[in-house]
Amino acid sequence: MTLTPIRQTLITLLSDGQFHSGEQLGEQLGISRAAVSKHMAALKELGLDLFSLTGKGYRLAVPMALYDEVQLQALAPMAPVHCFPVIDSTNQYLLERVNQLSSGESCLAECQTAGRGRRGKPWVSPFGCQLILSMYWRLEQGMAAAMGLSLAVGVAVVQALESLGYPGVELKWPNDLYYQGRKLAGILVEMSGSAGASCHLVIGVGLNLAMPSREGERIDQAWSELRHIQPELVDRNLLAGRVLDHLQQAMLTFEQSGLASFVADWNRLDHFAGRPVRLLMGEQEIRGVARGIDDRGALRLETAEGIKFYLGGEISLRRGD
Repeated sequence: MTLTPIRQTLITLLSDGQFHSGEQLGEQLGISRAAVSKHMAALKELGLDLFSLTGKGYRLAVPMALYDEVQLQALAPMAPVHCFPVIDSTNQYLLERVNQLSSGESCLAECQTAGRGRRGKPWVSPFGCQLILSMYWRLEQGMAAAMGLSLAVGVAVVQALESLGYPGVELKWPNDLYYQGRKLAGILVEMSGSAGASCHLVIGVGLNLAMPSREGERIDQAWSELRHIQPELVDRNLLAGRVLDHLQQAMLTFEQSGLASFVADWNRLDHFAGRPVRLLMGEQEIRGVARGIDDRGALRLETAEGIKFYLGGEISLRRGD
C-alpha cells in the first residue's frame, strides 16, 4: 500500500496521541468526514494502533515520533541517511543500489510491506511500531572476512540500547536479540560479491518498540518490545541515530580485527549460556549445553561426545526441554 499525501498528513496530525475530530481533520485537509473515515480504515491496514470514540474523534493509542531525516543525519553524520514512510524492504532498497552507495549509508522506514527475516520468513512490520533500518558497508577483504558479522552486529545493537538506559537485553545465536526469553529484535545480513573481490554487505535490523496486540498475534513466536523494559520509550530518532552510530563504529572495528573483538561481549550477553539447548539441522536434532561462541562465530555445544562446534546456515537453536 502506498502512503498518499493525505494519509501522510493524517499520520502527522495524529502523532501527538490526542483526539482529533473527523470534522476538524476534514477541514484541515479539505475533504469530507466520510473521506476521513475511509483514509482511517486504510491507515489501520498499515498496522497503526488507531481507534475512534464517538463525540471525540480519532487518536493513536501511543504518541509517535516520526522519523526526521535531518535530525537522523546529524546523529549519524558518517554517511547519508534515507527515510521512507512505507517501503517494500529497507534491505532490498540498498541491495538494488550497492554500486551507488558509500559505506555506512542507511535506509529507515516507518513500515515495510515485504520485510523478511532469516530463511525468508516474513517480518511483521506495523507502521511506526518498530525500529526498521538497514545499513550498507563495502568490505574490502571479501566475503570470507564477513564470517560472524551478524554476531558483531548483535553486540553493537545491545550496546546502543544499554547506552540509552535499556538493560537486560541478551543475544541468541546467531542473529536475535532477546529480553526475558522473548525475541526483541532480529538481524538479517545479506551480501553479494565474487571471489577475490570486495564484498557488498547490507545489515538489516528490526526492533520491536510498541506493538499493537492485533499485530503481535501475527508473530509465530514469543516476542518482546522496548516498552516491556521501560514504559516511556526514548525518542525514535535518538534511538535510530544511536543504533546507526554504534553499527558504523562496529563495522570499522570489524574491518580491522574481525569477530575476535566482539567474542567476549557476545559471550557475556549470551541468553543460552550454560543452558540445555536443541540444535535443529533439517531433520536432525542435537542436544547439549550452550557454551558460547569461538572466534569464528561457531556455536560451542557441550554434548555427550564432548565439545562440538556449529556454524550458521540452516541451523536453528531452541531451548532444551
